[in-house]
Amino acid sequence: MEIRKAHFGTLEDGAGVPLYTFVNQKGMRAEITPYGGIVRALTAPDREGRMEDVVLGFDTLDEYVDHNPFFGCLVGRYANRIANGTFELDGTVYEIPRPDGQPHALHGGVRGFDCQVWQSWARESWEGPALELRLISADGDQGFPGTLSVAVTYTLLDEGGLKIDYVATTDRPTVLNLTNHSYFNLSGGKSPTILDHTLMLNADAYTPADEELIPTGEIAPVEGTPLDFRALSEKGTRIGARIDADHPQLQNAGGYDHNWVIKGQVGRLRLAGQVYEPESGRLMTVYTTEPGVQVYTGNMMPETLSGKDGHIYGRRGGLCLETQHFPDSPNQPAFPSTTLEPGRTFRSTTVYRFSIA
Repeated sequence: MEIRKAHFGTLEDGAGVPLYTFVNQKGMRAEITPYGGIVRALTAPDREGRMEDVVLGFDTLDEYVDHNPFFGCLVGRYANRIANGTFELDGTVYEIPRPDGQPHALHGGVRGFDCQVWQSWARESWEGPALELRLISADGDQGFPGTLSVAVTYTLLDEGGLKIDYVATTDRPTVLNLTNHSYFNLSGGKSPTILDHTLMLNADAYTPADEELIPTGEIAPVEGTPLDFRALSEKGTRIGARIDADHPQLQNAGGYDHNWVIKGQVGRLRLAGQVYEPESGRLMTVYTTEPGVQVYTGNMMPETLSGKDGHIYGRRGGLCLETQHFPDSPNQPAFPSTTLEPGRTFRSTTVYRFSIA
């Protein structure tokens, strides 16, 4: 077990930002910065035992500040979309800032948790090296009600994976949806896209979205659609097999950018899905306590983007599995509630476990 802390960069206000490096007993490495809670690097072995980085990112803090497409960050106070940037809670309408020219709020407003410097403490734990991050989001921050206290703990598991634990409390009723937005490419940078990765999702249903990717409120079966990623073969279905199919859900999103309804009891850690990369043999298995997983195939990534270690990323160069509540839940009464009340504690856990298939 190894924990190192180094200077990563300096913000415009003069605040220094560190970068923590963790190594577990298997030799896996994670690099995490308190700026946005970003997972900058995460290594996993291939079938030959070679450790390679399996997440997209940048070399410098400045690049994350200037043009980060949410690489590796913690997203909040409300991950995903809120229609028209508004919702009603206890008879009061709240408005969330939207990016210029965008009709809907995305990932917590124009300055969400991904842009904040979290307080940080590194420590050893019985599961592996860990980093605890804490943030106070003031009442009215990005339009959300209530002072929210959030703690997120990353643990690089000695058994081979990354565990993320979320805890939050509030002093007024508010809405909350937290996730991590890492882009995975299990080839370790050898493949320019994730189209040859295979995917299995533990989901019989998804939440259809309209032309602007806002859920319609329906929960629909995946059966007979290109969104069916149940165990159709031993290691799942090739992501690129149907990504450009003549189907309105895929045409609206330019690929996959949808929320699947995970089977099993919400609040209990259970299988969400698996991703397999055939050349390296890497298998990533995702477990979560959340009700849904947003699968995003990097459809809106630029054709060329200079990434870390000399890599050039392109469209569909990474895959996100964002475990979370459903998009636009504050405006969808049929969806699981995202309201957090005073006196209650929000708790959530997601595990990304790595092995060889």
